[in-house]
Amino acid sequence: MTRQEWWLPIGYARAVPPGTTVEDLVEEVRFMMSRYPTLRTTLRHDPDGGARQVVAGAGEIDVEVVDAADDEDPELVADRVRQWYWDGEYDLVHGWPIWIAIICHKGTPTHLVTVMTHLVLDAFGGIVMLEELVSRPAGPTAMPPLEQVRWQSSPAGQRQNAAALRYWEKVLRAVPHRRFPHRHEPRSPRHWEGRFRSPAAHLALRVLAARTKVDASPLLLATFAIAMARHTGINPVVIQVVVNNRFRPGLARSMSPLSQTGICAIDLAGLTVDDAVRLTARQAIAAYKHAYYNPSDVDDIVARLADERGEELDIACFFNDRRIEVRDQAAGPPPSPSQVRDALGRSTFEWGRRLDTSFERMFTHIEDVPDMMAITIAGDTHYMSPNDLEACVRGMEAVAVEAALDPAATTGIPS
Repeated sequence: MTRQEWWLPIGYARAVPPGTTVEDLVEEVRFMMSRYPTLRTTLRHDPDGGARQVVAGAGEIDVEVVDAADDEDPELVADRVRQWYWDGEYDLVHGWPIWIAIICHKGTPTHLVTVMTHLVLDAFGGIVMLEELVSRPAGPTAMPPLEQVRWQSSPAGQRQNAAALRYWEKVLRAVPHRRFPHRHEPRSPRHWEGRFRSPAAHLALRVLAARTKVDASPLLLATFAIAMARHTGINPVVIQVVVNNRFRPGLARSMSPLSQTGICAIDLAGLTVDDAVRLTARQAIAAYKHAYYNPSDVDDIVARLADERGEELDIACFFNDRRIEVRDQAAGPPPSPSQVRDALGRSTFEWGRRLDTSFERMFTHIEDVPDMMAITIAGDTHYMSPNDLEACVRGMEAVAVEAALDPAATTGIPS
């Protein structure tokens, strides 16, 4: 958040059922604040610069009531309030990390607006919260955050952290001298975001999934790694993968932020694409296994290794498969070569936001769009120019299509 100068907010403007009263929604807010400790967690900054989390046992929260004018669309008003909260300035020391508003039209509630920082939850935690607002369970459905802290401090938790740190250090020692082309071309705004959509790559990935027996997420990671290596000429490819830690015992239904990054160093030299896919799948599993750790400890390792090398450890390359509805390739027989070729002309790329606040040096998001390889790519143009960013996503399509049409296709990275 500090590096990106943004709260990374999560939230929604949700329509409420007809007949819902203000009192009903206040009771819903009371349930949320009572049930989920992360909603009543603030920060305390220590003199040494460290931060602690403080969970309140009781308290009060303000809920704004916004009346839409008679001639206004309450849905538009609700989205305007959501955006205002989205862009707002949180006080994470003295205020709650959540803002809430009830939108009314002609005196009747129409929407509940809820926006919170990423310190409260991740996307999967948001799904849990929305489901529990309907089911209203009485007892815990997951390990509560305070119990997570106790486990993390236990011998078992410390063994997990130590194993993760050993893995991170081993991978980080394999990081090449450079990770990006380092164009250093002055641009303002400096940070660009683009959107790529490819039905051909989606069909090609279905062919690869059937042939390699590898799931869609590591398939996408492999195509990204190969495209990066081809374009930059830098191998092995080092990527931080965003990992949803809810596969761990007791955490599946936790309403808390459980996503952390794992790290991969993928050596693609002299491989076929199929072999690179299988290697990436194994590397991804290792990254997932070691993606539950104290982030301050990893920061310390990165700083120590950078000091040993006498240069910055350049690892700000992220891959985030944030699909929820469309997690795997469609069932049924794989597409034919002609279907893959015919879809190539329907690919699109367009530039979106351009900001002077950071997206990180490079961040690749896989989006939840059916029947499509849908990618949002964002980067620092001082390290990856706009042409580099576009070439990377188009390169992912090229890798997938080449391999779908030719099982012997190679990564193109020399040994």
